[in-house]
Amino acid sequence: MTAKRILLIDDEDDIREVAQASLEMMGGWEVLTASSSSEGLSKAESEQPDAILLDVMLPDMDGPTTFQKLQENPRTSQIPVILLTAKAQAADKRQFAALGVMAVLTKPFDPVELASQVAATLGWSL
Repeated sequence: MTAKRILLIDDEDDIREVAQASLEMMGGWEVLTASSSSEGLSKAESEQPDAILLDVMLPDMDGPTTFQKLQENPRTSQIPVILLTAKAQAADKRQFAALGVMAVLTKPFDPVELASQVAATLGWSL
């Protein structure tokens, strides 16, 4: 069976490194990374990952706008997206969930739990 592929879009090097290591070691998945929305949109289209973890606060284009662009593109509209955010307020989470994302995970996340949270959200087995 081919390993699932996840695209992680986050501008913070530390977050990308920790999340990538966590998802690869705990989930056994291949993790692609992008440090900006524009790079992430391009990789999502060319690489066709099984899921996308998308930071809400990015310098070039915020997460909700990036998600909207993913939805508008027929090549990426079916890829499930999970938002990562430091904005953990209930109202923020409701607003993000209303966009149609699969889930909203808060930062800082527990690297030991991240893969199981992603797997549970997407219905994947570990």
